Amino acid sequence: MTDITFFSSPTGLGHVSRDTAIVQYFDHISTKFISGGIAAKFLSDNGFNVEDLYSAPKFNVVKGKLNNHLKWIWHYYNYYKKCKKIALKIIEKEKPKIVVSDEDFASISIAQEKKIPAILIADLLETKFTKGFGSFIEKKMNKSMKDIMNKSDVVIFPEDGVNERNIRRIGPIVRTTNFSREELRKKFEFNKKTIVVSIGGTNAGKFLIEKTISAIKKINKELELVIVSGPSLRQEYDKSIRNFGYVKNLHEIIFAADLIIALAGKSTIDEAKEYGTPAIFIPIKDHFEQEDNAKNQGFSFEDIHRLDTLILQKLSEKRSPVKSQGSKIAAEIIKKYLE
Repeated sequence: MTDITFFSSPTGLGHVSRDTAIVQYFDHISTKFISGGIAAKFLSDNGFNVEDLYSAPKFNVVKGKLNNHLKWIWHYYNYYKKCKKIALKIIEKEKPKIVVSDEDFASISIAQEKKIPAILIADLLETKFTKGFGSFIEKKMNKSMKDIMNKSDVVIFPEDGVNERNIRRIGPIVRTTNFSREELRKKFEFNKKTIVVSIGGTNAGKFLIEKTISAIKKINKELELVIVSGPSLRQEYDKSIRNFGYVKNLHEIIFAADLIIALAGKSTIDEAKEYGTPAIFIPIKDHFEQEDNAKNQGFSFEDIHRLDTLILQKLSEKRSPVKSQGSKIAAEIIKKYLE
């Protein structure tokens, strides 16, 4: 029997990153992760017990724009049905005392059926990918999602705000480091003004890397560019550019950097704010969640065309770290269901 089983969305690395931030506050509590693909690799590389069982549908991104929304919704619906079968087998086998789902609605619905404490970690109340006829299907999915949320013991939102019903807004959930910024800069050999461009766990941000390289060349100053291309994009770059590829400690690289340029995923935004690193967030066009995240930080997709100006502007900003307690609070909420 496992104390807590995490079912973590395998889309990118943001979900599993924040889940590991929570688990660091579990002492003498047995945990197991269910995820898939690069997310499962990340968990394994960080020493966690994980089964690689999920395979999420990939977004079709061309030149920074999300395409085939309705097709993705259909693939996601079929993926959800497969995940329910997987979750049922795991829960019956493991018999966890608590099921924690990080935006994996299949497992949370099974936990509810089995009368197991069900805790959901989520970033949004509904999706808004489609319009027209396709929105009919999405509306039905959103209704099911809201029903699952309402039946959950707790829904944790890693954002600031007011608590209501079973929803707890606890602030950002981010990973911590024991190293100082100076130690990390020495470790990564960041000797100049260092700009890090990161596209997360998928290859959807290839356009952002290309535009950033062009912008740096246009600026023509003594700047060091470091690319964190992730595990899904394999490409050679100019020898003057350092490519870290896939990393398991992006939060430390963000801390050490002078500027982070990234897609508008919530975990990366939260880590940049936590460590006070100036940042530019460019969303995938027509990806409503990323566009909302970017808007909240003062950016839009169109900013891709003025990266050179933004880079110089952001490099002149002072660091303003914002310390959060979200990870610790989330752990305390979850642990109460073991009592």
